[in-house]
Amino acid sequence: MIDFYFNAAPNPMKVALFLEESGLVYRAKPLDTKLGQQHTPEFLSINPNAKLPALIDDGVSLFDSNAILLYLAEKTGTFLPQDAALRGPMLSWLFFVASGVGPYSGQAVHFQHFAVDKSPYAVKRYRFEARRHWQIIDDQLGKGRYMLGDDYTIVDMAVWGWAPRIPFMLDNDSAAGFTNIKGLMDELNERPAAQRALALPGQHPFKTEMDAAAIRFMYPQIFSDE
Repeated sequence: MIDFYFNAAPNPMKVALFLEESGLVYRAKPLDTKLGQQHTPEFLSINPNAKLPALIDDGVSLFDSNAILLYLAEKTGTFLPQDAALRGPMLSWLFFVASGVGPYSGQAVHFQHFAVDKSPYAVKRYRFEARRHWQIIDDQLGKGRYMLGDDYTIVDMAVWGWAPRIPFMLDNDSAAGFTNIKGLMDELNERPAAQRALALPGQHPFKTEMDAAAIRFMYPQIFSDE
């Protein structure tokens, strides 16, 4: 049995999509980061980085969403490229999302919407890099139906997790310009598995208010003297 620790953030949603697409049996374990539940000793024993998602598969603990996607894909033999020659490109694009798209997108959101000390330079840098990375994704999707051509893979799931945040990290005009990303999102969102994944957070009473307590739990550096 798989225990899946999640909330409604982009990275857990990627894994939720895979779990629903694959039909793997799992227990949903909601973790409310605005309440600081990621900092408990119990959860830190699963993910010492205190981030979501995390997963326990028959006693094996995993963290990092893209590592989990790759692990589950290899475990089930699903949502990997059918052409063995595409394994290298699959890894490249998966880690491009992991090391570029996700971090720059997250920082663009943070410095625009949640940073206490507003830094025009930080906003400009992270918006620029987020837009640049998303343009690369959009250009790749212009070459085929999915990120790897005709095969729907974990790379598309990784993109699907983050793409709904584009208007929040950039703006609506930028989001509208990524027509190939929109096409992918429209197609995937029609899939029953995606609809079940999207409905999952609503089944749990996650805190929505970003009050002082939530900020303290999610951005502890604000209250640090270092």
